[in-house]
Amino acid sequence: MQFPKGKFISMVKVGEKGQIVIPKGARDLFSIQPGDNLLLLADEEKGIALVPSESLDTPASLFALGREVSRDDDSKG
Repeated sequence: MQFPKGKFISMVKVGEKGQIVIPKGARDLFSIQPGDNLLLLADEEKGIALVPSESLDTPASLFALGREVSRDDDSKG
């Protein structure tokens, strides 16, 4: 199946130990290698996302992420 450039979608199955396999297409798209660290973001309403930890490698980027999460919580009321 072909996806637009820079996009990927796939179903994954959670194993007995709670593990998932990141599909090869997604690993290739984001250059994910064995041993890489990913940040897991979870929100009860929005779901789960995996972010390459390199994209949040500075205190400023972590602060910006925290502000975004806080802004989302404030908008809920």
